Amino acid sequence: MNALYNHTTTLIFFFTTMNLITPITFTILLTFCYVSVAKKNTYIVHMASHRIPANFHNNHTHWFHSSLHSISESANMIYTYHNVIHGFSTKLSAQQAKSLKNLPGVLSVLPELRYELHITRTPEFLGLEQNNNLLPQSSGEGDVIIGILDTGVWPESKSFDDTGMGPVPHAWKGACETGTNFTVFNCNRKLIGARFFASGYEATVGPIDESKENRSPRDDDGHGTHTSTTTGGSVVAGANLLGYAPGVARGMAPRARVAVYKVCWMGGCFSSDILAGMDMAVADNVNVLSLSLGGGSAEFYRDSVAIGAFAAMEKGIFVSCSAGNAGPASYTLSNVSPWITTVGAGTLDRDFPAYVSLGNGKNYSGVSLYRGPALSNTMLPIVYAGNASSSTSGGLCMPGSLIPDMVKGKIVLCDRGINSRVQKGSVVKEAGASGMVLTNTAANGEELVADAHLLPATLVGLKAGDEIRKYVTSDSNPTATILFEGTKLGIQSSPMVAAFSSRGPNTITPEILKPDILAPGVNILAGWSGSAGPTGLSEDTRRVEFNIISGTSMSCPHVSGLAALLKSAHPDWSPAAVKSALMTTAYTTYKNGKMIEDLATGNPSTPFDHGAGHVDPVSALEPGLVYDITADDYFDFLCALNYTTTQIQLITKRNTTCDSTKTYSVGNLNYPSFAVVVPLDSAGKSGATTVINHTRTLTNVGPASSTYKVSAYSGSNSVGITVVPETLTFSQVNEKKVYTVVFTAGAMMVNSNVFGRIEWSDGKHVVGSPVVVSW
Repeated sequence: MNALYNHTTTLIFFFTTMNLITPITFTILLTFCYVSVAKKNTYIVHMASHRIPANFHNNHTHWFHSSLHSISESANMIYTYHNVIHGFSTKLSAQQAKSLKNLPGVLSVLPELRYELHITRTPEFLGLEQNNNLLPQSSGEGDVIIGILDTGVWPESKSFDDTGMGPVPHAWKGACETGTNFTVFNCNRKLIGARFFASGYEATVGPIDESKENRSPRDDDGHGTHTSTTTGGSVVAGANLLGYAPGVARGMAPRARVAVYKVCWMGGCFSSDILAGMDMAVADNVNVLSLSLGGGSAEFYRDSVAIGAFAAMEKGIFVSCSAGNAGPASYTLSNVSPWITTVGAGTLDRDFPAYVSLGNGKNYSGVSLYRGPALSNTMLPIVYAGNASSSTSGGLCMPGSLIPDMVKGKIVLCDRGINSRVQKGSVVKEAGASGMVLTNTAANGEELVADAHLLPATLVGLKAGDEIRKYVTSDSNPTATILFEGTKLGIQSSPMVAAFSSRGPNTITPEILKPDILAPGVNILAGWSGSAGPTGLSEDTRRVEFNIISGTSMSCPHVSGLAALLKSAHPDWSPAAVKSALMTTAYTTYKNGKMIEDLATGNPSTPFDHGAGHVDPVSALEPGLVYDITADDYFDFLCALNYTTTQIQLITKRNTTCDSTKTYSVGNLNYPSFAVVVPLDSAGKSGATTVINHTRTLTNVGPASSTYKVSAYSGSNSVGITVVPETLTFSQVNEKKVYTVVFTAGAMMVNSNVFGRIEWSDGKHVVGSPVVVSW
């Protein structure tokens, strides 16, 4: 703006000296200069399709153009959307956006949001290898198409080998788009589609710098290749990362087809591109959509992913999203709409131990994926970064913070936080140190996430870190070394809820329990990009075919692939039925009967952490009963939220209003879990006794003749649970039975929570639902 002002002043001086300007024209000129550069942002415009004027002959694109040009002849559409929403995206000033909002047929003009990525042993851990005979045959699985919205794909990965795969399914309508370093020949019968969406990104950030990333479906980051191969990667023998986690790598649905939609770039993932990717995926006829990204919580009518997922659900597409990596704090979830399956992250029974041996004779266990020259056999001096830093960053090992003369040739103890774990190692190495011990803080507890560090390094938990720091800062001559032990299997207890995994309660609709389910998301081995090293740092010149990384980004594609397995076994199942099967067969306890632990605290986890429990795919193939939900049911749910007609239209695209004579209940959505919210009085207190009823409908997908009996556990004397009826008898497949749960809640302190469980069993199948009662 200062440059504009200086330039404007020069023009005014010129015109004044030429007697071409008066005080009035001075004002006009100055105003014109400022208005002409009014800041423009990208907006997503939702149009009511049923309100298209007759003179457009149902040509929505021409209507969109006409509406936009009525407020700005120079404005251009970035995208038009026809499947997940009706509308378009464009760049406008705030005033233009306001004017456009007032035009007939415009439902909403929403500013674009930036989303972030939520960044193998798993088949064995999930029981898929030893139960291979239970899985669907290749002919069915090969017809299922998984769409992944992410950073693109590295098509040369062995995980996209299409050997033995049949022709591409006739239902596929997609394409393999060409672009920088990517052609149609990069696709095959496994990777059947690849598209990229950059227009929204470029409208905000500017043209893609093709010297740094490819303007094509090619993955320059690695994240997209990792998620897509986790979901549907082919079987690859001899997979490993630098010798760690050796074995056979395979996706959850290794015979399914994969279609990739690149919507994320170096500067982030923008909602206009995400919507365009979802819009195209629906048109392409995918069966499953996997999105390992999120942008925090927003009302459903403002959440582009939720809106796009609703349309996909109506088309019979299962949508899986990551819960987020903002744990262990409460209320940190992303992607909480009930038509999305929201996935948290758990650990595997595999670890990569690297021990810290101190000069005082004590040893502490950590983890590392470092592969390179080991430290010398002799003990090295160790120094705490907080005592060798030239900045106020303390022990965080921020770039440029370490004093080389104080760390050269030593091991540096760094605190976790702010910058990435691997960047801390890079900082330590650049300063001339020989190794690094990275210690967790209270936010991470005892969670250990392994990294392929650039120098000898290990990560230790909070307790060990405190002891090591105490030794380093109190001993007159502290020494240490790091010992790397490779790969170890059978680690117990497992799974545990990852500390980083985002937690409930659900901030938008607390009556819907989120996350839905837990899946492996810590130290996951999968395919990687040839454009990036395993750390993702620019100075990391190593290239690997597989990488081990962690995040709910990794747990989400596990569930997406398992959903593909269920869709191939049960092609007539709705997305809600698939979700129900995964949730009601999930487990919440170890074999010894103890609850799955929370890595952040070491305490038993709760449904706010693990949802319905850890996924059990073999049991999910035959769940016995499912809780099905239709698009009409979700419409009633939105009415129960007291959303306006316009807000509901934004989500559903339906020209329908809520029935004023009908009583709607959020708690009666036919969800496979129960989240009961006890109302408070005007003084913020609960009454002596509150009775709340929830109604559910179960559909028989097991044997035609079966009888199920219920058991209920309330978790506290303050809550009573009565189920009516207590027995459900089915005589045919797809028969439905209704039951009611009566929750009787006593007086409790505000923000209290009680956790229980409801199970139906016929002696073979157990159909379980978590219960949360909150005051």
